[in-house]
Amino acid sequence: MDIKKLVKPNIRSLRAYQAKEIPCRIKLDANESPYGFKAFKSLKTNRYPDPEARALKKLIARDLKVKPEQILVGNGSDELIYYLIMTFGGPVLYPAPTFSMYGIISQALGEKKIEIPLDKNFDLDERAILKEIKKKKPKLIFLSSPNNPTGNSFSSKRILKIIKFTSSLAPPVKGRGPNGTLRPPSSIVVVDEAYQAFSGKKSFLPLLKKYKNLVVLNTFSKIGLAGLRVGYMTANTEIIEQSNKVRLPFNLNSLSQEITVKTLKNRKLLRSYIRTIVAERKKLLSGMKKIKDIRPYPSDANFILFKIYPVRNKNSNGAENADALHKKLLKQGVLIRNMQGIVDNCLRVTVGTPEENTIFLKNLKKLL
Repeated sequence: MDIKKLVKPNIRSLRAYQAKEIPCRIKLDANESPYGFKAFKSLKTNRYPDPEARALKKLIARDLKVKPEQILVGNGSDELIYYLIMTFGGPVLYPAPTFSMYGIISQALGEKKIEIPLDKNFDLDERAILKEIKKKKPKLIFLSSPNNPTGNSFSSKRILKIIKFTSSLAPPVKGRGPNGTLRPPSSIVVVDEAYQAFSGKKSFLPLLKKYKNLVVLNTFSKIGLAGLRVGYMTANTEIIEQSNKVRLPFNLNSLSQEITVKTLKNRKLLRSYIRTIVAERKKLLSGMKKIKDIRPYPSDANFILFKIYPVRNKNSNGAENADALHKKLLKQGVLIRNMQGIVDNCLRVTVGTPEENTIFLKNLKKLL
């Protein structure tokens, strides 16, 4: 039996997300926090978890100053992205490069993808996005800010213009409707703030009261709880109710709920870890700027993207240098992310502990 013939065509051509475990001394490739938390008490393993994660949603709602009914929790952001696309369908629009799961999940569910390249400053190409919205009428728009893998925050004005244009509050635009006007296409705009805690920029959460089509996505994975896989989205109650229809029962296990609740009750420690990572990012960026033949890009996240320039040899190029450097660092026990095929000639390093960052810089300087 040829199993592949039984698989849906869109799944056949889909490349699965690769989450490889590579042995190394220092792991700085996955944007995880170098700091973690201990479990606080044993749980009853013979009981199902709270299917609504009520205690967790209550604490999140308190911190965000929203109602618990405006929150949906899931196994990281990935599960919630899946639910949104399953609920609203496509086309699905997003900039490129960005978080790969927007495209992977869209294709897995058989929905059309619309990728709009970022401009030369890694910001949103506002004109191109609005043009495609008018033409293709996407059901969902994903905007990750700060963006992965570029690390920068998108222009708040550009994001807001996209939200306004696709909301019910948008003014009519020129078209074939009454008096030569048309209502702009309606879309759900998802602002993914997975790295917002490291940015110092304002969240889009306050705008939920005004814009019914806005969803704010977040996760605890980047601030020390990656092993628990806890993400959450905040939106108006109607979006939450519809998305909840496709949520699997008991989707968030008891251990993840319990530890996350305990962590949120110790916000002081959590904030101290975030401050340390932001301070280390500044030091790491400063150290990388002193090294020749690379260009580190400013970051609002817990990682730094950097470009490798070709050595002064007509037979070499940046791509070869990036691949070679990635392999050489791994031989020294330092694992970072090779971004070839996503951002040309670039590598991405996660901000680690002071000791890990020092070892990375030392080896980077030596190898270059």
